Amino acid sequence: MNKLKVIQLLPELNIGGVERGTKDFSQALVEKGHESIVISNGGLFKKDIEKDGATHIKLPIHKKSLFSLFLSKKLESIYRTEKPDIVHVRSRMPAWINYYAFKKLSKKPILVSTFHGLYSTPMYSQVMSRVDHMIAISKTVKEYIINTYNIKDEKISVIPRGCDMNHFNKDDVSDEWINAWYREFPQTKNKIILTLPTRISKWKGVDNFIELISKLDGDIFHGLIVGPTSKSKIRYLNSLKKKIQDLGLYQHITFTGSRNDISNIYKISDIVFNLSIEPEPFGRTTIEAISCGAKFVGWNHGGTQEVLEELFPDGLVELGDINALKEKVIKVSDKHHSLPKENVFTSNRMIDETINLYHQLISKES
Repeated sequence: MNKLKVIQLLPELNIGGVERGTKDFSQALVEKGHESIVISNGGLFKKDIEKDGATHIKLPIHKKSLFSLFLSKKLESIYRTEKPDIVHVRSRMPAWINYYAFKKLSKKPILVSTFHGLYSTPMYSQVMSRVDHMIAISKTVKEYIINTYNIKDEKISVIPRGCDMNHFNKDDVSDEWINAWYREFPQTKNKIILTLPTRISKWKGVDNFIELISKLDGDIFHGLIVGPTSKSKIRYLNSLKKKIQDLGLYQHITFTGSRNDISNIYKISDIVFNLSIEPEPFGRTTIEAISCGAKFVGWNHGGTQEVLEELFPDGLVELGDINALKEKVIKVSDKHHSLPKENVFTSNRMIDETINLYHQLISKES
């Protein structure tokens, strides 16, 4: 296949799924003999991108301001100099700046966008559909694009997100880590561990998780809620803690806060959950946990449903049915219950499918 020059646009390169995905994809492009350029305001992953052999061009395309549109002239100049084959936009503000830059180009690269979510402001988000081709990270997202922007089916490819199997795998957890974990959280020892990995937010289903734990035997089960709390959500966190106290569950549920050892937590968990009240665009925690060997239970909608239908259909529960959720947990937590299938949603698959799409789009043009 011909060598490609690919430019990716995103706001910044700090921690996050889109940012990490951009970094990993840039590395894969270079490893496969292509040329990779990333344009952003910079951030933690900038050094990694350059170390991997790609180019980073700093441009403050992260600010949601009308003044940011003046950057389109600089972006146009970069395109004229670099002459990319593909421009791939991954976020809405950069997409608007790109839209005005593209208007001034006589010879345009192929323009691709990835819809990473179910965007809540259709007018602002519509720019992501003004491209040659769109990537949806799930069937749920594809349906959203078609219904919201009246796009033809053939202009959208579903390329599911994938997880890095070097990081999320079934390798044994070290004795050192296990010992440190039980020193910090002795209340989890000899318990069936039920884990909800999520940032603290009302729509993420933390309330439902607490109700679930209240219906289970605290001598057998222990609930973990793993994830960060933003300043704006501290009041909500305190209301959750009060609910736990009122229900007498303070010994049976643990908030761990944000952790950088989530893969090990998945490995010691008997069941991991996604209980989001609104449909997830894609079930990222679902594939991560299953890759680490955990069983998984989630509501029957959105991206979580799509992943579980393929990997662990027995983990699906009708949305909002707490009693059915309790029965499912008792059934699935049995050590004789079958495990999920091997995860097929991998980073390598996502990367290969994206590069193949680029080649297909270029061959159509020529």
